[in-house]
Amino acid sequence: MIDVDPERAYEHAQAALRGAGRIDIVREAAGLAAYHTNRFAEALRELRTVRRLNGSSEHLPIMADAERGLGRPERALALAASEEAASLDAMGRVELAIVASGARSDLGEHDAALAVLDKIAPEDAKGDSGLRVVQARALALEAAGRVDEAVALLKTVDSKALERAIGAEAFEEDITVFDIEEDAALAEEEYAAEHPEEVAKDTSDDEDEEPEGSDDEDAAEPDDDSADSPDSADSPDSADSGDSADSADSADSADSPDEPEADEDESDEEPAEEQADEAAPAPEVSDTKGEPGAEGDRSDVGQEKA
Repeated sequence: MIDVDPERAYEHAQAALRGAGRIDIVREAAGLAAYHTNRFAEALRELRTVRRLNGSSEHLPIMADAERGLGRPERALALAASEEAASLDAMGRVELAIVASGARSDLGEHDAALAVLDKIAPEDAKGDSGLRVVQARALALEAAGRVDEAVALLKTVDSKALERAIGAEAFEEDITVFDIEEDAALAEEEYAAEHPEEVAKDTSDDEDEEPEGSDDEDAAEPDDDSADSPDSADSPDSADSGDSADSADSADSADSPDEPEADEDESDEEPAEEQADEAAPAPEVSDTKGEPGAEGDRSDVGQEKA
């Protein structure tokens, strides 16, 4: 977000700094975000910390320019003349020379500002780096009061390319729109074309499932009605009839002497031998029960039978 919204980028960098302040890349992000929002003192502090953590001097041009931003061009020139400057790559050397030229212009040393740019090696000043050198020379000429020369110099380069090189071109974010539904439909069509057998099988399975479900529902309806019907099993009338049957078979009613019908039923159930004995006249019991005799014997037999 540093090219689109530097302030928002700075806030994100500060959040990262609170969570992981001892990591060099976090301090680097915080320093660059502070530099792009013109917080030069904070940028210097963070980038110095990065240099102590990883020993790299790649951000030396930004540190020198931050010194200029704080109104200290002498310190910027001191950084440009330090031993660390010799360890920079081609792009770093060009950037540091541009900053040193600007520091000379700040001090009013316009000829020295142009001289610093002249010392840049031609092989280093290529592409965007060469365009930035042209821009720095035009600014040095303008600061020296040689405006016509500055305008003529800028006309020798493509203005759009120069804006891109110095970062003056408006940043345009690429936006890609995806139609999810359309992509899904295309994917289904491609799959159907590559696997026609599976698609046909799935379609036939769906068709077979529908009538089976309807038959099950039709078959389930009478079962539910019969299962839910409590009339036959829970009818109070049937329970009463069962109780009446128990009362008809009751032994107490059969043995009751007040009911002649029950006696007749009981007499019918007695064995035929007992009925014959009851029909015969009861024998007389004599006083000589224990004496031997024909009558005594018969009475004993009759008693045994009785």
